Amino acid sequence: MTGPLILRGVSLFKDDERLLGPVDCRIEAGRPVVLMGPSGSGKSTLLSFLIGALPPAFRSEGAVWLGDIDITRRPVQERHLGILFQDDLLFPHLSVAENLSFALPAGLSRRERDRRIEAGLAEAELPGLGGRNPLSLSGGERARVALMRTLLAEPLALLLDEPFAKLDIALRERFRALILDRAAVRNLPVLLVSHDPADAEAAGGTVITL
Repeated sequence: MTGPLILRGVSLFKDDERLLGPVDCRIEAGRPVVLMGPSGSGKSTLLSFLIGALPPAFRSEGAVWLGDIDITRRPVQERHLGILFQDDLLFPHLSVAENLSFALPAGLSRRERDRRIEAGLAEAELPGLGGRNPLSLSGGERARVALMRTLLAEPLALLLDEPFAKLDIALRERFRALILDRAAVRNLPVLLVSHDPADAEAAGGTVITL
């Protein structure tokens, strides 16, 4: 069972100046927390810290827990955190199916890999598009492939770094609903970074303002 994602006294510093914090929050499964603030307030840097990829120019204080496990000093691959960015970051030299396959654990049979990929495509409302090049897809379709690639890795919590920002209003609302629905089905804690009040309203969870 997925446990909460907990930030305890998290602060970030650059050149010995405090960039943000301290941040304390508990993100329960199925109850999104929205982190809001202007550009340059450190929202994306905080996500980099959470996934274990804080740039060397920064230092941190505080701790991050996932359930009853302190993941603050664990390497990226042992944190089990999924993240979505503004850009889809799909590999253009791989097909859609191969992009999804990249997220699957090693050791699966070819049949099981194909089954999971097809199920992921169906869940993303993209059945039959596994053989397509990502560059041939629309922006909304690429965003859904990126989402499913993240979810197929079976994360225990989901971090969202303004993944709707580059979509038009209609697509943004649809994609936001899809993400929140898929996270709820999987009972995942969700931390959504945004500067859009509509995101906070749609998420219906706690809002933290930097």
